Amino acid sequence: MVLAYLLITIMLTTRNILSGSAKAINQSQPMNNLFEYKDGKLLWKVSRSNAISIGQEAGTEYARGYRRVYFDGKTCAVHRVIWEMFNGAIPEGMQVDHIDGNPENNKIENLRLVTSSQNAMNRVHKGKIKIKNVSLCAENNKYKVSLQASGKRIFCGYYEDIELADLVAQEARHKYHGIYARGTQ
Repeated sequence: MVLAYLLITIMLTTRNILSGSAKAINQSQPMNNLFEYKDGKLLWKVSRSNAISIGQEAGTEYARGYRRVYFDGKTCAVHRVIWEMFNGAIPEGMQVDHIDGNPENNKIENLRLVTSSQNAMNRVHKGKIKIKNVSLCAENNKYKVSLQASGKRIFCGYYEDIELADLVAQEARHKYHGIYARGTQ
């Protein structure tokens, strides 16, 4: 019973950290007093236990390459801590996005505030066809290009050639997702 409770708590905490639905970090001790930012890394400024040394990278790696750190009774995603150190509290309903899609790259210039929808536009594709917004249609054996924008599914056509489908998908992402499309900075 206790193990089940712990597993559920860990799952919910991880989901909240990744989705950004956790509340803004409300620390009793200012983050700039606890941490130092250096080249995309969060380093401890103080030794809070025998296991933590000053200058040591803060946090541990967890789900999909993200790092999290525990302080003041809370577990927080490192990229969110770094964002708040430079910019203040993250507004309700906003998320911190890694522009290049690499959760290990926490350099401040690689982080930006986005809505949940904008963050979804920047996700890495994990389908059978390794091209985002392209799928193979079983009925006609052609490559289908479609994407989601402003809550609507946009159909861009069927193509016999995968390279052409890829090009159409890139153009559609650029048109409908703008700066939030992967690879469009």
